[in-house]
Amino acid sequence: MANRLANETSPYLLQHKDNPVDWYPWGEEALRRARREDKPILLSVGYSSCHWCHVMERESFEDEETARIMNEHFVNIKVDREERPDIDSIYMSALQAMTRGGGWPMTVFLTPEGVPFYAGTYFPPEPRGGMPSFKQVLLTLADAYRNRREEVLRSAESVREFLRASTTAEMPRGRLREELLDGAAEALMRQLDRRFGGFGGAPKFPQPMSLEVLLRHHRRTGDREALAGVELTLRSMARGGIYDQLGGGFHRYAVDGRWLVPHFEKMLYDNALLSRLYLEAYQATGDGFYRRIAEETLDYVARDMRGPEGGFYSAEDADSEGEEGKFYVWTPRELREALGSEDASLAAAYWGVTERGNFEGRNVLHVPREPEEVAREVGLSPGELGRRVREIRRRLLEARGRRVRPGRDEKVLAAWNGLMLRSFAFTARVLRREDYLRIACENAAFLLGRLLSPEGRLLRSYRDGRARIAGYLEDYAMVADGLVSLYEATFETRWLREAISLADAMDELFWDESAGAFFDAPAGGEELVTRPRDVYDNATPSGTSVAVDVLLRLALLLGREDYRRRAEAALEGLSGLLEQMPAAFGRLLGALDFHLGRPREVAIVGRPDAPDTRALVDALYSVYLPNRVIAGGPGGEDASLVPLLEGRGMVDGRATAYVCEGYVCKSPTTEPGELLRQLREG
Repeated sequence: MANRLANETSPYLLQHKDNPVDWYPWGEEALRRARREDKPILLSVGYSSCHWCHVMERESFEDEETARIMNEHFVNIKVDREERPDIDSIYMSALQAMTRGGGWPMTVFLTPEGVPFYAGTYFPPEPRGGMPSFKQVLLTLADAYRNRREEVLRSAESVREFLRASTTAEMPRGRLREELLDGAAEALMRQLDRRFGGFGGAPKFPQPMSLEVLLRHHRRTGDREALAGVELTLRSMARGGIYDQLGGGFHRYAVDGRWLVPHFEKMLYDNALLSRLYLEAYQATGDGFYRRIAEETLDYVARDMRGPEGGFYSAEDADSEGEEGKFYVWTPRELREALGSEDASLAAAYWGVTERGNFEGRNVLHVPREPEEVAREVGLSPGELGRRVREIRRRLLEARGRRVRPGRDEKVLAAWNGLMLRSFAFTARVLRREDYLRIACENAAFLLGRLLSPEGRLLRSYRDGRARIAGYLEDYAMVADGLVSLYEATFETRWLREAISLADAMDELFWDESAGAFFDAPAGGEELVTRPRDVYDNATPSGTSVAVDVLLRLALLLGREDYRRRAEAALEGLSGLLEQMPAAFGRLLGALDFHLGRPREVAIVGRPDAPDTRALVDALYSVYLPNRVIAGGPGGEDASLVPLLEGRGMVDGRATAYVCEGYVCKSPTTEPGELLRQLREG
């Protein structure tokens, strides 16, 4: 018989609906029962594409004896960390404080008031490698709560005080100055792996925001070494197994230091951030390799991660048929069966496939050698090799499509969709892909139609026709950011008006004047142990970072001094941490670069679909110019909303570009070449 999770929409929670564990979703019903029966709470947090979450479910949560102990001694709550980042953030802070480590599955034991007193991650079903079994942990903590209550409550109170202090303590402050940006770039270059790219060793994560800091540093200073570090990393990743060589898109991370063997899950946010970064590298260098990777990544998202209503799904699992990576790996025999001997031999030479394999006797496809070397070896010209590889890739992708696919988490999260909306809108203009622009417009319409209440309040999660959970700071900020990018790509003011509405709601719900800071959860919302505030850019940018960035851009577009002051106050509040830990603030450093720099204000006046307008837009998007805002349209009523358009018209009846910087404007131009010259000056 299914438990209470059967009524949820989260695929992760639904995966546990048939467990013998008496699971509750997070909510008042579970907390009330814990208080009424004076039972501790077992909180289990994970997400649908988490490999070890699946392992712990099979070993423990599906086991009748383990479930009996859990049900007898605890009130058991299961949380999807992607739906409830507030719960995840609070209890992950507690886990890290108690164990100096973290990760998922996260297993936390709470008092009936929700205060943690013990925490861990994965626990095995039997004692292993110095770890106690999960049943031992359960029985020990149940006994402690029953017979050593004062000790448990003292531990809980100390954790409560730590959590409160971590979100309310005043942060160190410094001065907002360009040296912060230079220092961040220098620190990142010291951490750069000079052989394989990326930062640090195994496991190795892409860290696109840190790479963007280096790309911006190159743009600002001309530092060739910083650009070389970015290029080394982007090429190594795209040729490694972390990149899906057949289907496009990036896996979560590599388990080794050279990007070869991935942890095979694919996350929407990684592909949103990386596709944009590769496009910016293409703008900065003109190298078509980066363009190809960006396109293949977004083509993957459009093909495999987009729902019929226009929303983007959250993730694909690492596992299929109970095995990690089974969907993605190949043997020489499988290549021959799919391609025939001759093409299989070419595929094996190009993607490094051997009888021995590189992953549990099978092969993760990667590109270990330069294509020119392979071409010489097989007696083909580089052009002919490329043509053959593209055709082989198509056939292998078709053959792979007949395999059992990994599970897909089909919930739509507002924040992650905002990230992907931004990338599709930007890429549509850089690559002149009208299909991408259509996808972006449909996504924006979906978010505003399905996840926005009549009162203008954003909801977090959507699946199967149901939108739920009040939005967090990151939801408002990232959707607003995506809408600003869509306005810049279309010149349709409806998207800009919606972004303004979300920015105003963001200020009302999440800004705390006394703290001079944004919080992640709205004021007056559900009462938790503490009001969460995570300012660090991790796998995704923090809500604070994106809020600051979008407010600065809107301030320049709209002439909104109140937006600029709010963003500057948030930056000043984090200035000390920016100096101490630059690697933890990639997106915020981008916002600081915008704030300290002399952003270009570009207005293009003309009919959006006219060829002369398009020619100016194409010229504008051909340049890597991270610090800029764009306004456009035929003028008229748009000028009342966007001061950049005020008093500006077409010259001689032709689409006209106006470029301003630091309160100084250049001569209006109707020529794409002259616009390029103006953009490249300075």
